[in-house]
Amino acid sequence: MENLKFAVYLAVALVPSLVLHEYAHGFAAGKLGDPTPRRWGRLTLNPRPLVDPFGSVILPALLLILVASGQGCLLPVFAYAKPIPLDPNYLRHRDRDTTLIALAGPAANVVLAAIAGAAYRVGLTGEVALFVEAFLIVNVFMCVFQLMPVPGFDGARILARFLPPRPRQVFVNLDQYQVLFVLVVFFLLAGPFIAIVRAIANALFGLLAGVSYC
Repeated sequence: MENLKFAVYLAVALVPSLVLHEYAHGFAAGKLGDPTPRRWGRLTLNPRPLVDPFGSVILPALLLILVASGQGCLLPVFAYAKPIPLDPNYLRHRDRDTTLIALAGPAANVVLAAIAGAAYRVGLTGEVALFVEAFLIVNVFMCVFQLMPVPGFDGARILARFLPPRPRQVFVNLDQYQVLFVLVVFFLLAGPFIAIVRAIANALFGLLAGVSYC
């Protein structure tokens, strides 16, 4: 029963964490001169336009089922949204600004995790403490996963900046196969990949809240 309750708290925490992650991307793009996210209705706190059937529904649901069944340490919980529409032609410093936009989402999750970590350190108890822990976990793992150089994630967009033109174009075009890469990561390369993610995440947990996940 406790596992099921914690899975529910994680599910609730996923919604604002994902929405604010995407809002940060759109906000950064607007500040750097690209109005495309606003024009396409993506600069919003409404989760509906952000929903990706696999990344926002199916994947987190599968991960939450694992948590509810008592296998929470097996796979971290996170979600991702539809790719945010951008037009780099609006950007004054294209490479730099594209990188800043990509970093804005994970940065928002770090801020949210820092707030949750500060609340956790206060010594909260009961259901409030459990929800704060869930909120902390979701935002740390969302930040770390998004910074991984997997096509479709923010880390891949950051890495693309440092590739030569031709390999960069090929790498960027792999974004359309994001679901396939996520499946490969979780089911074929889960051991080493999750170990790397968990190691980085635990460093953040320790820094922000003085705890480790598992």
